[in-house]
Amino acid sequence: MSEIFLDIETTGLSFKDKHKIVEIACIETNELIPTKRIFHKLINPERDVPDEAFKIHGFSTNFLKDKPKFYEIADELLNFIGENDLIIHNASFDIPFLNNELKLIKKNIIEKNKIIDTLELARSKFPGTSNSLDALCKRFNVDLSRRTRHNAVLDCDLLREVYINLLDAKEPKLAFNLDTERKTSHVKVSNYSKKIIKLSDTEIKNHKLFLKNELKKNYF
Repeated sequence: MSEIFLDIETTGLSFKDKHKIVEIACIETNELIPTKRIFHKLINPERDVPDEAFKIHGFSTNFLKDKPKFYEIADELLNFIGENDLIIHNASFDIPFLNNELKLIKKNIIEKNKIIDTLELARSKFPGTSNSLDALCKRFNVDLSRRTRHNAVLDCDLLREVYINLLDAKEPKLAFNLDTERKTSHVKVSNYSKKIIKLSDTEIKNHKLFLKNELKKNYF
């Protein structure tokens, strides 16, 4: 079974304040190695994008107005995820947004037992310190030079590198060739020429069991 790294960008901090998703990205990996399958959608939130959110991700109300609405891409997203585990940084932010959208269109929500939250994992390993994605990238010397603004596809790639380090695994650095136009849904990633040191099956199995059985999650 594969893993899916997922990230979203939104118009604000809570769906309870009528904020909506504007970007969703998923990167598929197999034993944490990219399969080159990526799901990426920009979404019309059907509301304005506040200046504070625009400064974070750069998507304006006008830019998003001709993009598909969430209900138009929901089945494609769910099919891409399938039965795979979702690896998310700060799932307590992403999952309520996603599940709210899914409830509105009467789709099955994403269950907690499918989710690995790297923020909780980081907090368990580095208590009392900042465990934001930026902070973890700096801790593990993951290159942040590409991250001038929040971008869901790039953040998924950065998270994959951070997660490998959180598992105490090592690998050479790996760069995505991202489409800055952000127009495509399934983006093919090429030029994976560097050798990657794989985690053992036992390490992956033991870690997944630890996360699912020991970490307490509060997503709602």
